[in-house]
Amino acid sequence: MEESKILQYFEGKTILITGATGFLAKIFLEKVLRVQPKIKKLFLLIRAVDKRSAELRLHDEVLNTGLFGILKAKYGADLSPFLLSKVIPVCGDVSYENLGIFDSKLRDEISQEVDIIVNSAATTKFDERYDVAMGINALGAMHVQKFARNCSTIEMFVHVSTAYVHGSSVGIVPEKPFRMGETLDGAEISYLDINTEKKIVEERLRGLEAQNATELKIKSVMRNLGIERAKLHGWPNTYVFTKAMGEMLLEKLKENVKLIIVRPTIITSTYKEPFSGWTESIRTLDSIFVGYGKGKIKFFVGDPDSILDMIPGDMVVNSMLVAMAMHTNQPSHRLIYHIGSSRRNPLKYADMKWLMYRYLTKNPLLDTGGKPIKVEEAKILETMASFHRYIAIHYLPFIQMLKLANMILCNHFEHVHVNARRRVNHSIRLAELYKPYLFFQGMYVSTFLNLISFNVS
Repeated sequence: MEESKILQYFEGKTILITGATGFLAKIFLEKVLRVQPKIKKLFLLIRAVDKRSAELRLHDEVLNTGLFGILKAKYGADLSPFLLSKVIPVCGDVSYENLGIFDSKLRDEISQEVDIIVNSAATTKFDERYDVAMGINALGAMHVQKFARNCSTIEMFVHVSTAYVHGSSVGIVPEKPFRMGETLDGAEISYLDINTEKKIVEERLRGLEAQNATELKIKSVMRNLGIERAKLHGWPNTYVFTKAMGEMLLEKLKENVKLIIVRPTIITSTYKEPFSGWTESIRTLDSIFVGYGKGKIKFFVGDPDSILDMIPGDMVVNSMLVAMAMHTNQPSHRLIYHIGSSRRNPLKYADMKWLMYRYLTKNPLLDTGGKPIKVEEAKILETMASFHRYIAIHYLPFIQMLKLANMILCNHFEHVHVNARRRVNHSIRLAELYKPYLFFQGMYVSTFLNLISFNVS
């Protein structure tokens, strides 16, 4: 599809974006403002206590990031009036009915004007509290769709999911929808009743409240409950479990409204737009790179031949924009697209380890004193059993020595012992959480990526 036609589609459009302070939403917002200045309005749903707080979050967490540097250079002093005429922060929360938009006048304005809704609101923590993940990833998707049904001019609903809703699939993973109540292979329960899951959460929370449980206790119980319920139904963690629920809750919209579900794989920093390498905070694989670069990671866990399916954030956004423009006049009302690299440009786990070593050897990170940190070529522990054995040999004896010294010296090493034990337990928990992806044996069909060019600029 020609670039001019893609850009033309968005001319005069009004878009509602949920999860507006998230990584992908920022890239989406910047892209639209940069390439289509004739966009009519962009309503940005932001969790905040009031309008002023939403405006502050928009300024501090979105517009004031380095991502918008090129836009600032392009418009200069005219940027503020340009943004004021296009971008409208909306105080709300997808966890609530009507998206938590209590300003009825603003809510009516959105529902009467919006052409496209992009639902990118999500919590991506693998072991998020079950009540929180349920509220945002599952019920949040349902609330956004209910809101969409009341929008008089809406023509398209785009829901950002994840390719890993398929769980630990083996082989070629197709772009197929979930049936309501569907569970994955290996599930101990054959039917997923989302209403039952809601009741389990509510009952557990009431029980904890009756016990006057601390917030720390509630958080721990809810995190463990999410993992437990996910595994019962065949999913490896709370994140992908609740994202799969969210897809199930997306029922058919109005006859003329398209539903596009995009399922990206592991989203990384930008490839080219607005410039190469933009990211924020330490994301999934970034933490491994930084830990290795600082000399803190001496080994990796996983299958050397497993494929790490990664996709830059700007490629995901470009795919979304093209999909929206392409399917405006298509007869199909529900479209699902994987956005990943495993079929087109597969990267093996062992190759990633070698690439990191080569890069950090030539471009080492610096320590606090400004000296280069020398990295060693790390080994790969190819099974979880070898990982636990490595921990038992190299770390547990030291912790036992600290424990003994602490007892002999009247708790003199209590703080050191507790911290060392906590770090080891944290490493084990992370390895267990990431295990399905470190040993992943699937490859995602990406039919849509064969049809487009990523260079929509």
